[in-house]
Amino acid sequence: MIRWLFAIIGGALLGGVVHLVSVLVLPRVATLDAYSRLAPITKLNAVTALPAAEPGSAPMPFMDPAFASAACRYDLSNGPLKLTVPVSQAYTSVSFYTRNDVAYYAINDRSAGRRVIELDLMTEAQHAELPEDEEVTAADRLIIDSPTTTGLILLKALAAEPGLMAQAQASLAAANCRVQTDTPQAKR
Repeated sequence: MIRWLFAIIGGALLGGVVHLVSVLVLPRVATLDAYSRLAPITKLNAVTALPAAEPGSAPMPFMDPAFASAACRYDLSNGPLKLTVPVSQAYTSVSFYTRNDVAYYAINDRSAGRRVIELDLMTEAQHAELPEDEEVTAADRLIIDSPTTTGLILLKALAAEPGLMAQAQASLAAANCRVQTDTPQAKR
């Protein structure tokens, strides 16, 4: 009887270890992560509209058909990025992900408090190289530190009704994600 108990406990422990290792390793070895899926249809350091979410043909799993979506694959090795996203009538959100699909920042139109979500994305090293300007405050310029040099920015705009989808898509089409050629300046 005690042998059966040891066998059951040993099997449960071994199964738990195998399960835990596979759950932790699978995201690192998966070949169809978000970055890999979007690489063929998006441009580097530019906003690209994603096709509408339809059953069987969505570029990403679990996309909501009520949202217009766009993506910006970024590479910060050439310098920081400047992201500007005009807010839509209903709701607009911007989410930041590393190359390995780890979310590290998100902002929406309500928390931005402006008609345009505007921010600078850079690595911690690039942020440290910025000159200190006492006149520039956090309210003047939002700077996001990326933990990696490559990643994804996903933009979403809600179409509260099906007839408003064109307006949500137009809002995302006006978004801009580009490498800054000069040092980020304060807004005057």
